[in-house]
Amino acid sequence: MDKVDLILTADTIVTMDSEYRIFKHGAIAITDDTIIDVGPQDEIQQHHAAGKIVDLGSRVITPGLINAHTHVPMTLLRGLADDLRLDVWLMGYMMPVEREFVSPEFCRLGTQIACAEMIRGGVTCFADMYYFEDTVAHAAKDAGMRAICGQSILKFPTPDADSFEDSLAASRSFIEKWKDDPLIIPAVAPHAPYTCTEEILEACRDLAVEFDVPLHIHISETKGEVDDWRETYDMPVVPWVKKLNIFDAKVIAAHCVHIDDGEIHTLEHAGVGVAHNPSSNLKLASGFAPIIEMLETGLQIGIGTDGTASNNDLDMFEEMRLASFIAKTVVSDPTALPARMTLDMATRMGAKALHIDHLTGSLEPGKRADLIAIDQNRTHNIPHFEREPQAVYSRLIYATKSSDVQDVMVNGQWLMRDFELLTIQEKDLFSEAAQYASKIDTFLIAREGSVLSKLIAIGGAEQEQSYEVQIKVKLDDPQSVIAKFEKEVFEIRRKAHYLEYDKYFRFSMPEEARLRYREDEFVNEEGDVFNVRSRLTLTGPAAEREYHNSVLLSRSRFIAPARYSPRFYREYFKPSGEISIHKDRLRWLICYEDLEFFINIDHILEPKVDGCFLEIKSRTWSRRDAEMKAELITTILSLLEIQDAEPVLQEYPDLIGEDN
Repeated sequence: MDKVDLILTADTIVTMDSEYRIFKHGAIAITDDTIIDVGPQDEIQQHHAAGKIVDLGSRVITPGLINAHTHVPMTLLRGLADDLRLDVWLMGYMMPVEREFVSPEFCRLGTQIACAEMIRGGVTCFADMYYFEDTVAHAAKDAGMRAICGQSILKFPTPDADSFEDSLAASRSFIEKWKDDPLIIPAVAPHAPYTCTEEILEACRDLAVEFDVPLHIHISETKGEVDDWRETYDMPVVPWVKKLNIFDAKVIAAHCVHIDDGEIHTLEHAGVGVAHNPSSNLKLASGFAPIIEMLETGLQIGIGTDGTASNNDLDMFEEMRLASFIAKTVVSDPTALPARMTLDMATRMGAKALHIDHLTGSLEPGKRADLIAIDQNRTHNIPHFEREPQAVYSRLIYATKSSDVQDVMVNGQWLMRDFELLTIQEKDLFSEAAQYASKIDTFLIAREGSVLSKLIAIGGAEQEQSYEVQIKVKLDDPQSVIAKFEKEVFEIRRKAHYLEYDKYFRFSMPEEARLRYREDEFVNEEGDVFNVRSRLTLTGPAAEREYHNSVLLSRSRFIAPARYSPRFYREYFKPSGEISIHKDRLRWLICYEDLEFFINIDHILEPKVDGCFLEIKSRTWSRRDAEMKAELITTILSLLEIQDAEPVLQEYPDLIGEDN
């Protein structure tokens, strides 16, 4: 008779092994962190002598659930910004708040709260992707959980790195530190193709291959992402990633909502594991992943919750139930994704998707002792029909709640017994979380009252020169003015032709003036568009001074790259009104008296305005210089022989009218 440390007995043991064996009145023999044997109670007790026997009575023992995709510190951002599109939610709220608040202490607290929630819900292993992942790993290990921890890498600065080179270096150190840990599996986590460059993705691939660790990445989460990729690269995301040989690594691909049959076969052939996130996909309206097609092709799929800021919980029982219901509805087949297969995705198949099925995911000899015991004698799970032995799967997926989990063991150690957490004092965490919530509320309240603050929050805003002097006049015949540029008195340094599409967002706060979204199409001499650029400009309030001959002095503007669509800025800034203007612009950069001036000749095409407008403008950091340029602008008007032209004191949106 073999000696073992522990024998667990229970009414039902659901092994989720390759044969899907279920043992009524079963037992599990455990030594140290490893399962030695599983089977009927009488056989296990006949062959093994235990130092301790624990009878879990009428409970059902299953493998611990595997949460295949998380951002666990984001529990501290739960409920922060809901009912928004993914880009507005991520770029407009999550990332600005993260830049302001995310720190090792933030990640420690958020991970502790997440681990408490997951343990209570029967999760024994999770795959994470976030910042300060070393802190996440320490907190997860202290809680006794198994985790794949991926150090996030993006092409722009993050809360834990000033550059992607710093992130890569941190990832290498992180992997070297944790690669032999019994609970923590380090990984590299390039956030997504659209937030990384080819160089970053290839470097992450090389790092993952060098250390034989997983590479965790978001792929094809939204239709917009895929449409942008097709437009830019003339191919979907998956083949583009494949061209970079990213699939040489052990890839965990989160979401994969918008992929076609060819991409599914590509992922399957490359051995990529997919993390399906039904609640997050629903809440962010990302779409319905083709799960049935993936399964039929042979892809290994796990189930994840995503972060609590986009779910808003870490409840894997809810995710399993939703995954099954959505799959049935999408293919109009109630037999699709039956209960047993759904549980498989959250246990054994989920472990395969994360490339850790040699360790966990099923209850069988040689695997780690990661298991949960569930009380199914609850009102919502009564009665139990016994004519069909596999009915237990239906009870687990369609009726069981996360609150029914009574006991949790990871690596042979109890993390929860009889609903009592043993490794985390969760009440101690609540007041700390409340303090973070208060600070974040204060930050957002101040930011929401300022368009400039919101512009700065999404990155890239720069202040232009402090002052702008300009004059605008109405012209009937621009050709005669253009001809005068040939006079030697002007040095023409540059000439350009644009088609400009402007959207002016108006706000109720008068001190904020307007935010302009502009798309410039550069036109060559043949009239063809050869380049396009987009940018944002936040203009100050009305001109603060008028000089002789209607030359205006205005305070400077802030400019920022327009990385997103007008729809994004409309939903993010929430303007009180909007004005659209399309114009044809000829622009010259001239030098006069050793100073540079821009001369614009504009035809407003939509809404149609007769005639055209000439602008002369220059910017400076100096008020004194601005006053001198104001005088020179008057001189330029005389040289162009249009000093008597009708001055226009209004900006184009004021001239045209609002909400056209």
